[in-house]
Amino acid sequence: MDIRRRNNITVTGRADGPVLLLAHGFGCDQNMWRLVAPALAADYRLVLFDYVGSGRADPSAWDERRYSSLEGYALDVLEICEELDLRDVTFVGHSVSAMVGVLAAAKAPQRISRLVMVSPSPCYIDDEGYRGGFSTEDIDELLESLESNYLGWSAVMAPVIMGNADRPELGQELTASFCATDPDMARVFARTTFLSDSRDDLKTVTVPTLILECRQDVIAPREVGAYVHDGIPGSRLVTLDATGHCPQLSAPQATAGAIADFVGAA
Repeated sequence: MDIRRRNNITVTGRADGPVLLLAHGFGCDQNMWRLVAPALAADYRLVLFDYVGSGRADPSAWDERRYSSLEGYALDVLEICEELDLRDVTFVGHSVSAMVGVLAAAKAPQRISRLVMVSPSPCYIDDEGYRGGFSTEDIDELLESLESNYLGWSAVMAPVIMGNADRPELGQELTASFCATDPDMARVFARTTFLSDSRDDLKTVTVPTLILECRQDVIAPREVGAYVHDGIPGSRLVTLDATGHCPQLSAPQATAGAIADFVGAA
């Protein structure tokens, strides 16, 4: 298997700089980092990729059984690190990828030495003493709508996820990204994402960790950021002056600055 082709790996930035491995979330691809990358490229080696089933990754590598759990995506991350012989990596994971990074770091601490969790959520469903932002019924309805009409669901949900109603072009971009994803593969990734419960995995984190949240985010409310922060001893929680679930698009300079500050201090 050609890992570079499988995951459409792109390497850019300063060749001898500290490595940032940028991982996108559900319905997205590496293009979601394009506004953050220029601000980091002068000082860091940036490794970007698409998960199988997303972006321009090789669709022939799709395996529904593998990608029906977050461990399958973490395995992609570890195989990318091995292919490029990456060590002392800062893994920057957006949304569900934040928890993929937690799993990968637990399996290969010799490769992943820092985590940046952008709008993370270890569990999207409310539970006793925990607010994930959605009821079980909410998630069931979301998945039913997605599975019955993925393109229609994308057109409705992407602007809600993005937030920033005063900047409709951002919602349109996320809609286009969702709609470019193969519906059958997207359905599997959606179930893997929204039904996951990785709360217990937080206690496995032993590397320096930055949690970036937005002041308003319907997908990962601030109670979730506080929960992740409390669950990872020594972690740093930064609330960006931004709204929505994708600060790398809505507030790229602030996002890049927070990442750089953290890596420089860690």
